[in-house]
Amino acid sequence: MRVASRLEPIQEYYFSQKLREIEGLNKAGAQIINLGIGSPDMPPHPNVIAALTRAAALPNTHAYQGYKGVPALRQAMADWYQRQYGVTLDADTEVLPLLGSKEGIIHISMTLLEAGDEVLIPNPGYPAYRAAAHLSGATPLDYDLTAETNWLPDLEALAARDLSRVKLMWVNYPHMPTGTPPPAGFFEQLVAFAAAHDILLVHDNPYSFILNTEPPRSLLAVPGARAVALELNSLSKSHNMAGWRVGLLAGRADVLQEVLRFKSNLDSGMFLPVQLAAVEALNLDDTWYQELNAHYRARRELVLELLALLGCRPEPHQVGLFVWARVPAQYPDAYALSDEVLHQARVFLTPGGIFGSNGNGFIRLSLCQPVEVLHQALARVRAAVK
Repeated sequence: MRVASRLEPIQEYYFSQKLREIEGLNKAGAQIINLGIGSPDMPPHPNVIAALTRAAALPNTHAYQGYKGVPALRQAMADWYQRQYGVTLDADTEVLPLLGSKEGIIHISMTLLEAGDEVLIPNPGYPAYRAAAHLSGATPLDYDLTAETNWLPDLEALAARDLSRVKLMWVNYPHMPTGTPPPAGFFEQLVAFAAAHDILLVHDNPYSFILNTEPPRSLLAVPGARAVALELNSLSKSHNMAGWRVGLLAGRADVLQEVLRFKSNLDSGMFLPVQLAAVEALNLDDTWYQELNAHYRARRELVLELLALLGCRPEPHQVGLFVWARVPAQYPDAYALSDEVLHQARVFLTPGGIFGSNGNGFIRLSLCQPVEVLHQALARVRAAVK
């Protein structure tokens, strides 16, 4: 049986392949320490788990749910945006709950893009943006992010290109994988660029609460952004709820209604106890984020020590759930370093090249392992280096 041609440019997700390799090594007794995937290892707040448990124990919470989430969840999301980002949203029309923000990437792409359209993709950037463009039939166009530009797009250079067929541009700050936060004035420049070229910005914003020394920022807070931008957000990283699949899309009511038209034909509503637990999570005060970041700061110190052992140079002023570092010159790329560390120290590190060609000389380490495990990883790498 032949698969659909739309899958021809799509490769199996790198981590899916690598996890099989790691599973095989573990079966052989290697006990690999995985510092690759950014899946939070800590639990949600106890009140969130209690809310889930209470709701799941009720006899009337197990039916199908509406496609746009219960009003309590949409209101909690709108209130969270007002409280944390200073953005006012209509809970009924400008907030759409999602089964995780990754789902939103494909929903937006399939709703708005088709053959003949072009979409601007950051290089390096989250691989799902490119896959979604291909699946929609659109043509992905890279825009370069480099250390020399502080991992920000050169908007003047972009404006000099032929953008007549570009319909959508993916942006993501704090940026994954480089950890670059949005500098002052940058979001305003993005909005002006999108307005000048009739491009829809989609800002993927799941990292704004992790190790950020500045207040969290939303692109939708910029005057005029509502006309040219949507924003994805998620409870995966900010609330340790990655496996719960709770995300949201915020922005223009007319566009969200069209996304809902696609979404309602593809999936069903979120499990009601998960929605009610998400309401509890969104109502947590700032103590939650402070305690979460205290754990990540301690972990980051150990990851930086590990990188120093390998001769890697971290990028300065990073935020988010990862550490991004330049690999030593003796390695042709980060894949070589990653494979060496995997087989000699039994520690897996993510090669930056999976995020695009501009990541080839960089490695990414996740902070999603306990301090005790990071000490073990340090000991293994130290022994291998010796």
